[in-house]
Amino acid sequence: MSVSMFDAVNIYFDRAAVGSAFPPGLLNIMKACNSVYRFTFPFRKADGSLQNINAWRVEHSHHKMPTKGGIRYAEFVDEEEVKALAALMTYKCAIVDVPFGGAKGAVQVNPKLFQPEELERITRRYTHELVKKNFIGPGLDVPAPDYGTGEREMAWMVDTYMALNPGQLDGLGCVTGKPITQGGVRGRKEATGRGLYFAIREACGVGEDMRAIGLTAGLAGKRVIVQGLGNVGYHAAKFCHEGGAIIVALAEYEGAIANPNGLDPDAVTAHRKQTTSILGFPGATDIKESAAALELDADILIPAALENVLTAANAARIKAKIVLEGANGPTTPEAEEIFRQRGIMVLPDIYANAGGVTVSYFEWLKNLSHVRFGRMQKRLEERDEANFVRAIERLTGKSVSEDERKLLVSGPGEEDIVNSGLEETMIVAYHGIREALKKEPALGDLRAAAFRTAIEKIGRSYLELGVFP
Repeated sequence: MSVSMFDAVNIYFDRAAVGSAFPPGLLNIMKACNSVYRFTFPFRKADGSLQNINAWRVEHSHHKMPTKGGIRYAEFVDEEEVKALAALMTYKCAIVDVPFGGAKGAVQVNPKLFQPEELERITRRYTHELVKKNFIGPGLDVPAPDYGTGEREMAWMVDTYMALNPGQLDGLGCVTGKPITQGGVRGRKEATGRGLYFAIREACGVGEDMRAIGLTAGLAGKRVIVQGLGNVGYHAAKFCHEGGAIIVALAEYEGAIANPNGLDPDAVTAHRKQTTSILGFPGATDIKESAAALELDADILIPAALENVLTAANAARIKAKIVLEGANGPTTPEAEEIFRQRGIMVLPDIYANAGGVTVSYFEWLKNLSHVRFGRMQKRLEERDEANFVRAIERLTGKSVSEDERKLLVSGPGEEDIVNSGLEETMIVAYHGIREALKKEPALGDLRAAAFRTAIEKIGRSYLELGVFP
């Protein structure tokens, strides 16, 4: 019997909550969605036809404000999925210590069937509906890109919000994932994929854990399968490739390609742009059924497309020793149980793909402070470093070459600061989850430990608010 995605999230929550010190009433408050806004609006296409468009914005938890979460444009999205994604955002933010409650939005359209000007009208109307009900604002609810949306849609949203709220000083903070020219932050586009890389690099760096699953320590040389070559999957593959991993297979909706000697994600992406397909890539073997690539021999599997791709039907055939969840909800509870019995390590979505919301938080802070990261200290740090290098030259009597000087005397720019903050966040969060599992081995796996970590932090927030004595 299949369960909804929201029910699956609550199954994970309930398993992690066993043994928690919080009363059942508080645990039920944590699970429930605070606000669900469903609405329908009419839309006339360019050909003159009329249709109703269904849309949602769900705010899962108000224990921290504002709430935060992406907006998905997908033909088959439904309310249960949006509620599940909003709940995952709550737990995700808690794990990486980002002070937001979770939220999620969706518009039930296939963006490939609409012209850009039609998508703009849909996006602006959606934003208008959110403004009417106070479901958007820098201190209320802050959307971001998700499946089917990107910088373009966020630019339309912030422009619409500012038009409806003239003179609002912090208005740019109403959404994140914006273009740089509209108040975005450098490094946001790559953030989720880069965060996945930091997560797997840190996990593989723990020799004790790698030996337990039959692998050597370190990411270099590990064979990796990536499902999905969208923004998340591409950047995860790219950074893992640059970190020394071997990308042995890449899968997309049109099929998959494999090469045991490795694939270059940039070359595959260029091939796909030229031919509209990853199939036929020189030196690779074509696999017509995309899902079959998940079952190839590899060390690491990265599902970075949609939910429910690892199920009871295929979990027993997965050969990878580590599953790194780039997508939200790619593993069903039944598959999770099979992985646990087989000793497969799962780095769960509520931790692994938290890079996006982490850097969205940095963008939000930038919008509220009205100062670009690095602007005030970059030149000062470069001057201090130059003085230090000159002092070393005087003491040693040796000169530093120009190339070495440029390397040594370089103050951090915005992207350097953002990436450093992201790396620190992912490292600290991973070891926090790992320590929670070591402290309570009965939790069984990293997902339960991640949920328990989130439950502890959210529960303390509610107690501090005086919700319970």
